Amino acid sequence: MKHVDLKGKKIAIFIIAYEAVRTLIAAYDRIPDWLKKQAAEIYVIDDCSNDNTYYAGLGYKLAHHIENLNIYENKHNLRYGGNQKKGYRHAIEKNYDIVVMLHGDVQYAPEKIPDLIEPLINDEADMTFGSRMTGHPLKGGMPLWKFIANKFLTYIENKALGLNLSEYHSGFRAYSVKALKRVPFIMCTDNFHFDTEILIQFKEHGFRIKEVPIPTHYGPESHKVSFLSGVRYGLGIIKTLIEYKIHKLKWTSLKVRKYEV
Repeated sequence: MKHVDLKGKKIAIFIIAYEAVRTLIAAYDRIPDWLKKQAAEIYVIDDCSNDNTYYAGLGYKLAHHIENLNIYENKHNLRYGGNQKKGYRHAIEKNYDIVVMLHGDVQYAPEKIPDLIEPLINDEADMTFGSRMTGHPLKGGMPLWKFIANKFLTYIENKALGLNLSEYHSGFRAYSVKALKRVPFIMCTDNFHFDTEILIQFKEHGFRIKEVPIPTHYGPESHKVSFLSGVRYGLGIIKTLIEYKIHKLKWTSLKVRKYEV
C-alpha cells in the first residue's frame, strides 16, 4: 500500500455520512493504517441520519480508544452541500493544511487517499479529485444511464468552463485549506451540485485542479440515486452553468457573486 511523506503537513480526513451505519466503520478501517496514525484528525459529520450512524461511529471510537477520531452529529439535516460547508469550516478553524472528503458509504476507495493528497503535499495542485471516468466505470458497476449522463454533463461543463476534465461529479476530493479560505464556498448550494460550484470557484480563482485516477465501485452498500434524482442533479448543474455565464458577462447579481474573485 502506498506511503506518502506528509512533510509535516497537517492532514484532516472528513468523512461525510448520512445513514451509513452499515458502512461507516469499513470506510474508516480501509484508510491506510499509517495515515490513520499520522492524520491530525479524522472526523465524521453525520447529517442527522435516521439510523444509528452517529452511535456506530462514537461506539467504535470509544471501544478502540482512537484519540484522533471524532464523531459529530448535525441536529438538523444540512444536506450534502451544507454538510460539506460545515466540514470545511471545521478544517479552517483547526488550521489544517489539507482536508480530504471521503464518503461514508465506501463508494470511493479510502485506500486511494495517499494518491489524492500527494499532489497537494508536493505543491502541484490546490484541489484534487478522484476520477472514475479515466478507468472502466461500467466494469465497476456504474449504471449505464449514469455513465451517459456523466459524459454528457462533463462535455457541457468543459465547453462552458474552458477546462478539459474527464468528469466533474466525483465526490472523492482533497483541498488545500489555504485555498479554501480564499473561496466563498459558503455561498454555494446545499444540494448535490455543490461539488460543481466549488470547482468553478477554484477555477475562477486560478487555483490548480488535478485529477487522480480511481477505481469505480457501485455495490449494494452504496447509496442509490434514482433516475429522477439524477435528473434534478443535472438540472441543478445546468442552472449553475447559466449563472456562471451570467457572471462572466458581468450581469452580476447576488445569485452569482459566489464566483467573484
